[in-house]
Amino acid sequence: MQFENYLATEVIGAAINVHKTLGPGLLESAYKECLFYEIAKKGIYVEKEKPLPLIYEEIKLECGYRLDLLVENKLIVELKAIEALNEVHVAQVLTYLKVSGCKLGLLINFNVLLLKDGIRRIIKT
Repeated sequence: MQFENYLATEVIGAAINVHKTLGPGLLESAYKECLFYEIAKKGIYVEKEKPLPLIYEEIKLECGYRLDLLVENKLIVELKAIEALNEVHVAQVLTYLKVSGCKLGLLINFNVLLLKDGIRRIIKT
């Protein structure tokens, strides 16, 4: 989990840079592109819109789930640009963690005045 914590710190720093530059009020897709760029610029491996298949018993279902960002195949980053985060968004990240096998996720809402108020760290227990 130590490596995941390091990645989370790096991603949060990159997200703060993006938010300071762009501010709130844009579309999620704009923040996603900029955050992807900032993470990659740090030399960290990141994938955007990574397909996440669902395995049910012995069949693999391509249900159209996509991770906003997957960092080093260890950290899921789910981005929002909405009025407020709620429990269904947390549940979404928890489901992604369960299906992917990752242990740590970040739920980041860019539509806030201070980004620290829009970040939720989610751990699969």
